[in-house]
Amino acid sequence: MTNYLTPLLEQSAALHHHLCPRQVLGVRMGILAGKLLALELPQSKKRLLTIVETDGCFTDGVSVATNCWVGRRTMRVEDLGKVAATFVDTRTETAVRLFPSPLARQLAPAYAPEAQNRWQGYLLGYQRLPDEELFLFQSVQLNIPVSQLISRAGARVICDRCGEEIINERQVVQGTKLLCRACAGGGYYAAVEGSQTQTAVLLPADLI
Repeated sequence: MTNYLTPLLEQSAALHHHLCPRQVLGVRMGILAGKLLALELPQSKKRLLTIVETDGCFTDGVSVATNCWVGRRTMRVEDLGKVAATFVDTRTETAVRLFPSPLARQLAPAYAPEAQNRWQGYLLGYQRLPDEELFLFQSVQLNIPVSQLISRAGARVICDRCGEEIINERQVVQGTKLLCRACAGGGYYAAVEGSQTQTAVLLPADLI
């Protein structure tokens, strides 16, 4: 594994400006997902869709190993606060969810006897633990069809309430109206009471 793990870890470290244990978990999880789904990774096209359950270091590792990125719409973040991810073959809709074994943190230091501290024990141990000791996995079925997650290129509508454009078929139908999720009550923000939508203006340099 070292032959192809090392360059991926180097890429992840360059992207993240350092290497940490969760990046190692992300890279190794991505590699294992390719084996389980019989896909050649990192991918050159967009066949694999990855849904990660947290952001940060782990996600960077997964991206490097799979070439799935939020900006390429091949990665989605469903923030459940878990170091876990579901990997979906969009051609067959086969999906597998991987997560670290509950024993991995306990076992890792034994694979890194030269480690100077606990953190380094995880960093090195996660690189050396066998797959079967590092991860657990389960075949899963998505609650939302893959076609709906991916959507159609160029799909766009206007929210009947706020007037903002909605892309990727994320609108909500309420009666005869098409609403964005925020206007439909499912947004992550709420307008400050009394505030109004304003035209963007440039501020003087001393006020920025």
